[in-house]
Amino acid sequence: MPRIVSADEAAALIADGSTITVSSSSGLGCPDAVLEAIGRRFEASGHPRGITSLHPIAAGDMWGVKGIDHIARDGLLARVLAGSYPSGPSSMAPPLIWQMIGRDAIPAYNVPSGILFDMHREAAAKRPGVLTEVGLDTFVDPDREGCAMNAAATARPIVRKVDFDGRTWLYFPAIVPDVAIIRASTADERGNLSFEQEGAYLGPLDLALAARNNGGIVIAQVRRLAKAGSLRPFAVHVPGVLVDHVVVAPDQWQTTQTPYDPAISGEVFRPEASFGLAEWGPGKVMARRVAQELRQGDAVNIGFGISANVPRILLEEGRHGAVTWVIEQGAVGGVPLLDFQFGCSANAEAMMPSPQQFTYFQGGGFDASLLSFLQIDRHGSVNVSKLSARPHVTAGAGGFVDITARAKKIVFCGFFTAGAALAIDDGKLRIEREGKVRKLVPEVEQVTFSGPRAQAQGQHITYVTERCVMELRPAGLTVTELAPGVSLERDVLGQADIELKVADDLRAMQPELFHPEPFGLTLREPGDG
Repeated sequence: MPRIVSADEAAALIADGSTITVSSSSGLGCPDAVLEAIGRRFEASGHPRGITSLHPIAAGDMWGVKGIDHIARDGLLARVLAGSYPSGPSSMAPPLIWQMIGRDAIPAYNVPSGILFDMHREAAAKRPGVLTEVGLDTFVDPDREGCAMNAAATARPIVRKVDFDGRTWLYFPAIVPDVAIIRASTADERGNLSFEQEGAYLGPLDLALAARNNGGIVIAQVRRLAKAGSLRPFAVHVPGVLVDHVVVAPDQWQTTQTPYDPAISGEVFRPEASFGLAEWGPGKVMARRVAQELRQGDAVNIGFGISANVPRILLEEGRHGAVTWVIEQGAVGGVPLLDFQFGCSANAEAMMPSPQQFTYFQGGGFDASLLSFLQIDRHGSVNVSKLSARPHVTAGAGGFVDITARAKKIVFCGFFTAGAALAIDDGKLRIEREGKVRKLVPEVEQVTFSGPRAQAQGQHITYVTERCVMELRPAGLTVTELAPGVSLERDVLGQADIELKVADDLRAMQPELFHPEPFGLTLREPGDG
């Protein structure tokens, strides 16, 4: 049976030079007490030293759950591979991990979340590694950055291109963890773990198998203990035979700024009227226009940013349930939540383990994805993962590369320029002050999504901004719709640092989008592109 230990006792189990893997998604499911104890031990004793840390999704954030920042210390952390990193506004001090990355103190890599989960499964099965087409022609590709975030990482590549069976693949060697640090709600006396108060299943089984199958140990942080045999077998997602040590942290948050919300765990279902609606303004107009791209019955992924409000548009328009929302943390259906609860859903129909959700995305099994952009270039490629001037403003790629690799339809959404002062008056968009930073550029700073590869694969790509809608066509980025009150020459073509094509049938965006009352959303029928 597993030992019940304190967080400090758990930290003492980690040897110098260990590879640890951590299950979390920012503040959601983060085993913060154990990570804090590792940092505390290092401060007191100088050990453990030289560890490698794996994070399929970010561990911690900038609003109360420090996560990886507990171990972001010179001498303690030697290398990190993460799907994403803590992020926040530029007005806040950069997290310690970003400071280490910026001064090249450690090799740091931004590996797509789904691929990192795949690497764990390969390690668990003692297979050599991951062969995948996910990431080709993006920053993941060794012909570009090979996931490297700094010079120290560039000098130690983790991915290479190989030819196999007549196709070109990316090969990521499996990395074997010595310690898996996971989190659950309840452990019984035999170490069986249930997740009834969690907001997602963030790969704890995959991480545990990778460690235990290779002679490593599994540390589980939980909120409470239960008597052996008291957990329903179908409620146990990590069996006790895989758990070595249990740390009880009764005050662990469900997610950032949320001690516990029963709607997130599915304990209760919220009335539809309890969900707030998007605030009126240009952002809501864009979310409305994005909603018009959906079809009845679609399975739709959404990301952070303006698109995250699209479910609220369907609620307001009386169309909730017409599409099924699927998010990378694993929720299927319900209403994806916002702000500090992003990554959770209320009223979900099912909760997939996040690694399997990524398998669904990587294979293109869903219908559409609604995502944000930081930059768009002349090829239609998108950067969402890197801004050198303000690195911690972005979390990195997360699941973006996995999701976009084979998505049939992608709708990118964002403001045409950064920092513009905008208003809507009498059904027209008014640009009171133009933005200082242009977002349509000759070359994006980092290719998170490849426009040329999307065209080669026949993906349907749309870009929605407050002032126009564009499509990626064989002739190039093409303006297809114009917002009322906007000058094509002055406000669109004149604010892009690249040549934009203009559709012969250029039309106005639906006028009703620009008035605050419900606009009468009509979804496309299945089969209607």
